[in-house]
Amino acid sequence: MKYTFISVPALGNKQNTFLNIKAKLTEYAETNAFPIPEFKIGTLDALVLLSDDLVKYDTVFEQSVNKVADIVRNFTSGTNGARDQMLLVNEKSIDQYIRGFQWNTMKYRTDKSLQETMGTLNQEVNAIDAIMKAKLNTYTQNKNALQTLQRKQTGNLSVKNLNGIVKKQHCVLNSEYLTTLIVAVPKALYKQWNGKYETLTSMIVPRSSIKVAEDDEFGLFTVTLFQRVVDEFTHKAREERFIVRDFKYDEDALEQQQDELNQVSSVEIEQQAELVRLARINFGELFASWVHLKALRVFVESVLRYGLPPDFTSVTIAAQPKFEKKVDETLLAQYGRLGGIHGLASKSSSNQQQNDEILDHDLQSVNDSSYRPYVQFDLHFDVERA
Repeated sequence: MKYTFISVPALGNKQNTFLNIKAKLTEYAETNAFPIPEFKIGTLDALVLLSDDLVKYDTVFEQSVNKVADIVRNFTSGTNGARDQMLLVNEKSIDQYIRGFQWNTMKYRTDKSLQETMGTLNQEVNAIDAIMKAKLNTYTQNKNALQTLQRKQTGNLSVKNLNGIVKKQHCVLNSEYLTTLIVAVPKALYKQWNGKYETLTSMIVPRSSIKVAEDDEFGLFTVTLFQRVVDEFTHKAREERFIVRDFKYDEDALEQQQDELNQVSSVEIEQQAELVRLARINFGELFASWVHLKALRVFVESVLRYGLPPDFTSVTIAAQPKFEKKVDETLLAQYGRLGGIHGLASKSSSNQQQNDEILDHDLQSVNDSSYRPYVQFDLHFDVERA
């Protein structure tokens, strides 16, 4: 989805200017009004500084929108198109919202300065970013805990949870001196294990090793020894590539393990649902903030480009596929005469300082490869991003 916001001098008649643009582009694009209220302008110096700040905020807002959209896409099933239908702004599709955009005067009062309005937008986006980051971190931590538990149930015998595999009869229990270790032995080292385990340390019970289980990579063996040599045996076994598992037989452990897995899995499902719910709500808030920022950019740049008092028409253009170049050529043919400094020659000499400031801003803009003689900003939302 790509939308282009442009503004051109209205010459005292905004409606006729809009209809003229719409007629010129009717074969190539959908054109809609992009109404922007008049704001308290302040000094042109402040306006130039705000213009620079708005460029930075635009990038930040775009990143925030895409991060939250990715959460919705990554955690919901279906095709990209079906998932993007869940991305609504004020209960409207993105396309409907942009084409029918109205400035939210309840949230962003026009009697406030442009700097205050930009500050309010930025605070809202930062607050949502913080909320979504905290929710995503919490979800990720629980997801990692769930994956760790699942790996213990599905991994090989060197890492897999042994509850339910090692039985009571495999272990020496309630002995003051003896204990049973469970050792994962690579299949290629069975002969080495059987020949060496009794001599790795002293105090090993002879012929105490029994193979309990086997998978594609490891065999699980018991060995009974005195408790006082457990640490030494574990160290020597590691040198031989035998893995002494950290295991203590517990009759209730298997049930506890399953209960823990079920609980963590249930929390993960709930947190994911909550994360997606918040992402969908906050996507709409972020996207609306982003479009309002675009409106601010159009207003500020129009004043800097065309001068005071504000007299311009702003529109939204959604080009048909493969007609973007034709739209650009049509607009340049119609408004190329502006040259970015429309109307300066007609200003009185008393406004010369303001004219110089506007001209200086325009000359800086010309160095931008995307420069047009009229105000133009694009909004590109990548529906295939996820």
